[in-house]
Amino acid sequence: MAVEDLHRQILVCRKCPLHQTRTLAVPGEGDPQAKVVFIGEGPGHWEDVQGRPFVGRAGKLLDLMLGEIGLKREQVFITNIVKCRPPENRRPTPEETVACAPYLQQQLEAINPKVLVPLGNTAGEWVFQKYGLKWPKITQANARVFKVSTLFGTLNVVPAFHPAAILRNPPQMGELRAAFKKISDLI
Repeated sequence: MAVEDLHRQILVCRKCPLHQTRTLAVPGEGDPQAKVVFIGEGPGHWEDVQGRPFVGRAGKLLDLMLGEIGLKREQVFITNIVKCRPPENRRPTPEETVACAPYLQQQLEAINPKVLVPLGNTAGEWVFQKYGLKWPKITQANARVFKVSTLFGTLNVVPAFHPAAILRNPPQMGELRAAFKKISDLI
């Protein structure tokens, strides 16, 4: 299924209770043939208002990091595990994640990236579970390359600290830069 068709389905989805409190669903955005896909946990306040992923302060940091490796937002694909904002920006429940997982799976199959970047622990846990890997925590996985065999070839998984975590703990900025350097080396 084409990414655009899938996104039309996401915009009207009612598979879990999150649709009741959302302003807008946030399917994701970017190049539908991107070599790199970034996955966050779920939309925050500004994402919910605008219907776009990573548009707040964390998004600005993500844009800065992309620029440091010579990429623009339009050249990658950015999405989240769940497509609607969990109330109070809480972590998505297992039921919400299960309801949205087929959308994310279809996005990944349609895009077929070379590099997959889960941002933070929640996204890392989902990606590692999906590919049968044991999640070690973001502090141990950041900037490491995990090669996964898929039906479509080898996928490089490069976990990175979530930009929002870096905003709360600026001394870890060097570790985020290390992850983006690894991404740059792979593409």
